[in-house]
Parts: sequence; C-alpha cells; structure tokens
Amino acid sequence: MESGSSFVEVVASPRRAAVASMSDEEVSDPKALLEDRSKAKCVYQWYEYQKCVKRIEDDETGQKHCTGQYFDYWKCVDKNVSACCLYIQLVAEKLFDSLK
Repeated sequence: MESGSSFVEVVASPRRAAVASMSDEEVSDPKALLEDRSKAKCVYQWYEYQKCVKRIEDDETGQKHCTGQYFDYWKCVDKNVSACCLYIQLVAEKLFDSLK
C-alpha cells in the first residue's frame, strides 16, 4: 500500500490494493492505523490517565497505580476501532454486492 492510504481506500479499490500488495513496499497493519485515528476520540480518558500519573508520581511505596484509567483509555480506543471496522465491513459488503 502507498503510504498515506487507509484501509478504507483499500476496501473501496481492490484493484489498486492488488497492485500495491505486489510491490516491494512494507506492509502496514490496518489495526495500528485505525487505533491512531481512534485515539483522538478518547481525549477525556487519556486526560484522566495523565492526571492520575501526575498525582501518583511521588509515591515511593509502589502501592498506587493508574491501571484502571489506562484500561479505560484502551477500552475507548478499542470501541472506536470496532465501530470503524463495522463501517468498513458494511462498505465492503455493498461494494462486493455491486460487483456480482
């Protein structure tokens, strides 16, 4: 795939994807791309995690942690990636139905 092309573009243009996959370019993971784009929708959870990290940075006992906030952030990212993948699946189904 060309750099800058997204998974949606690949689904929408299978011929282009086939040509791109034959080249010597490095293959990229679409999940990582989707996660990067979904992080912008989880700013509140990231902010809460950063607040927690700052609050406990002076803890020398090692008892305090921000695991809950960290998992809340990644749960939000995963939820948004799943929603995006569902949309891509629907677009792909419509595309392939029109090709039949």
